[in-house]
Amino acid sequence: MRFTELRTHQFRNLASERIPVDNRQVFLIGNNGQGKTNLLEAIYTLCYGSSFRTAQLKELTEHSQKAFKIEGTYVDDGQYSHQLALEWKDSKRTVFLDGREVQDRKELIYNIPCIVFSHDDIFFIKGEPEQRRRFFDQTMSMYNPLFFDDLRRYRLILRQRNLAIKEGRTNLLPIYDQQLAHYGIAIQQERTKAVYEFDQIFPSMYRSVSLSELNVHIEYNPSWNTCATEDEVVSYLEETRERDLRMQTSTSGIHRDRFQVMEGDQLFSQSGSTGQLRLASLIFRTAQMDFFQKKTGKMPLILVDDVLLELDFKRREQFLHLMDTYSQAFFTFLPEEHYFEELAQEGALVYTVREGRFTVDEG
Repeated sequence: MRFTELRTHQFRNLASERIPVDNRQVFLIGNNGQGKTNLLEAIYTLCYGSSFRTAQLKELTEHSQKAFKIEGTYVDDGQYSHQLALEWKDSKRTVFLDGREVQDRKELIYNIPCIVFSHDDIFFIKGEPEQRRRFFDQTMSMYNPLFFDDLRRYRLILRQRNLAIKEGRTNLLPIYDQQLAHYGIAIQQERTKAVYEFDQIFPSMYRSVSLSELNVHIEYNPSWNTCATEDEVVSYLEETRERDLRMQTSTSGIHRDRFQVMEGDQLFSQSGSTGQLRLASLIFRTAQMDFFQKKTGKMPLILVDDVLLELDFKRREQFLHLMDTYSQAFFTFLPEEHYFEELAQEGALVYTVREGRFTVDEG
């Protein structure tokens, strides 16, 4: 799967123009603030209907504008061409695939699998537990529609249960407890399996790129760690109901699970250096790519945003070898980062980016 053409209108600082991208590798070269990351964001938003930089789509509009549109032509694995368009107008997002309105964003997730590498990925390692939950939920949702549906239903029931707690409608809690247990225990079981499988990939990748023997691995600690069945969860929720009422929220459940990055028996966020944590965050993404390919047999599209600068030559070489399994890649580089030429395959498409405009480098 690859995009062959992109068009944006009133998106961030990007000029409203057609950008041909029919190549496995597309390099965007320019100084900061010129629009490189904005194009990556446009691609991601087109793939998933949401941004990797903000939860508010209104923030993606060009200054002083109240609407934007992104369009893309892509070729699927069967070499059939498709038209995809996303428009934000009157505070509403509308997505069209081949002229048909997409009613459920879930269809996008399985349409164009996309993985983004960014500086914010370091929060997978040293950030709040929510960051790691989001990473693993995203990873699992990319290949498992049932997990995605269960997660949606769980979040809906959780909101309803929390509202009932706040409004004192305790008579509804046994019903919500049963539903929460049903979807929650299924999610817990899937997370347990996924983390085990992910941990067969991540530690060896880290050792390979870091050129060290550090035992960096993932541990999953469920909130309901003493429960293995729906009935056990329901009983636990009954036992802890007074605590929930006192705290005015659901104090246990898969929304409070913890995924921890460990070095031996220590938290890696405490034992690792900044460089080691940064490297681990990059390996999270390459492991995600490998995990996705093992699960689906497909290669994702990747967006790599200025994350290679901090790696020395040897580690960069190892890292780039690991991340070569993609259908299409968009890379951003500063003009002084000439090492991108080592990465570029023959015929790669190179753009110079200046003030939101993209000029093909004919050299």
